[in-house]
Amino acid sequence: MGNTRWYTVRLLTKLDENNSYSNILLDESLSRSDFDKRDKKFIAALFYGVLERRLTLDAIIADLSKNPKNKLNFTLRNILRCGLYQLKYMDSVPDNAAVDESVELAKKCRNPASAGFTNGLLREFIRREKALPKTDNEIDRLSLEYSCPRWLVGKWMTEYGKGKCLSLLETSLGQAPTTVRLNNLSGYIDETLDMLLADDITFERSKMLEYAVNVANAGAIEKTEAYKQGRFHVQDLASQLCCKTLDPQPGDTILDLCSAPGGKTFTIAEMMNNEGRVLAFDLHPNRVKLIRSGAERLGLSCVTAEVNNAKVFNPDLPMADRVLVDAPCSGLGVIRRKPEIKYKDPSEFERLPIIQAEILDTASKYVKENGFLVYSTCTVSRAENDEVVKQFLASHQNFEPAEDCDAFMQTITPDMYGSDGFFIAKLRRRR
Repeated sequence: MGNTRWYTVRLLTKLDENNSYSNILLDESLSRSDFDKRDKKFIAALFYGVLERRLTLDAIIADLSKNPKNKLNFTLRNILRCGLYQLKYMDSVPDNAAVDESVELAKKCRNPASAGFTNGLLREFIRREKALPKTDNEIDRLSLEYSCPRWLVGKWMTEYGKGKCLSLLETSLGQAPTTVRLNNLSGYIDETLDMLLADDITFERSKMLEYAVNVANAGAIEKTEAYKQGRFHVQDLASQLCCKTLDPQPGDTILDLCSAPGGKTFTIAEMMNNEGRVLAFDLHPNRVKLIRSGAERLGLSCVTAEVNNAKVFNPDLPMADRVLVDAPCSGLGVIRRKPEIKYKDPSEFERLPIIQAEILDTASKYVKENGFLVYSTCTVSRAENDEVVKQFLASHQNFEPAEDCDAFMQTITPDMYGSDGFFIAKLRRRR
């Protein structure tokens, strides 16, 4: 698997150099490659594994290096990361293979000392029985064990308590589930499931939502015949629960102000039996095209997608029975899908509550009397979730918590339903 390892190193280096989105980079690269299914699976496992364990792997490198101040270039560092990841976390790879293949890759580096350095560091890690560096306190230990930055461990510990923090850390690693929402308007459900089986896709029906299905062995699920026929769209269970909370009814006028790529818009239209109006918006024209093409594939004629700035009131938009604000957020609930999120500077998230509050305020102006406003994010952060809603209610006396749900604010963590981390709040306009 020498070529697969070198291919992975190059992808990781490209990610370091260009700050790309990991899922887009990997998917586009593998789709253009001629690797077979087994090799692609290995590349994906190593790529995402190194990315999600990067903090831990770099700590090991610093601990084992005789010259910790030595600045490694991206390529050599990623060779070491890959080697260490195979030794520590991939039981299917023999230790000798992990070391020998890494040394061969290091020989491709310009520095002739790279191969010897790589060999020495990896073998020293084995001699130390693959132990992680020692730490002085619990926050550091958890940070190192789960490859999560100290600031985030501390944040979750403070905001949600130790038990929930540990759960969030544990579920931030590993492969995220693939869930689809079956299109109840496109043929019989059993026919759709039979089509998935015909493409060797195994599945499990959700016990919570009638049309939610967890799929496995999906591969490029967009290439299946069922997908091409508009019989489902990919959507995490938490997002489907968000749409259930909105509770759209046939004939409603609904605004989805931050819609792209359109998953919630599609589910809302399907729940309405394609009767009524679903107006979907995004700030960027290219993303609006994604909504339009998705709605067309699914046969959802009640959906209209346009460009709109959710922060600025648009007098041309109609008053709506229900308004959904799936606000831009830090994405801390989808770390296992996009591990690079946790390595961002937390200062990048500081202005998000202000932006979220602006969007929520603007959205409230479109809600009819006795209509509903749902605010959601895919993050697990009190500042972006509970606090935004509480501040909104304090300054908008004409809104109140909705009474048609058990809890008008709910934080969904991955351990609850196997979904992404998510937040949903439902409010009602009373006058």
